[in-house]
Amino acid sequence: MKRRGFGLITAIIIMVAVSVLMSLMISLTSVSLKSTTDIFLREQAELLARSGVEYALLAISGHDNTNSCIENINIDYPDATTPTHHVNMTIQYFYDNASPALQANCNNILDPNIATSESDMTVLIDATVTVDMGNTGITEPIVIHKRTIQKP
Repeated sequence: MKRRGFGLITAIIIMVAVSVLMSLMISLTSVSLKSTTDIFLREQAELLARSGVEYALLAISGHDNTNSCIENINIDYPDATTPTHHVNMTIQYFYDNASPALQANCNNILDPNIATSESDMTVLIDATVTVDMGNTGITEPIVIHKRTIQKP
């Protein structure tokens, strides 16, 4: 009779140990999944910041800057209905003696009187990429900021 009681206690201890190990494995799996998702979304945000700067340079070079200038570019990636990333770019200009019409129509001129004509139409681009927490399911915000000075 003593042997049956001992076997029952041993079986209960083994079941508790296995259930503790299983819950630990599930916990580690969910932490690993969250970490992988965060890394993926962060890398994607960094690539979108680079691509956003290139897109801004392309937009500036294709825009007629004699009467107005491009000051902001906003992009929702991959689409506007359920974006995972928001790309916001602010563009500021350096001109060599910018025309009065351009100065009146453009609010983001940092220096209208730069010293060298080679630096004419140089731009300072601030690209900020934020990951949409609602559409991605992440719990901590991911924000990437890239600042560059370029000549389109």
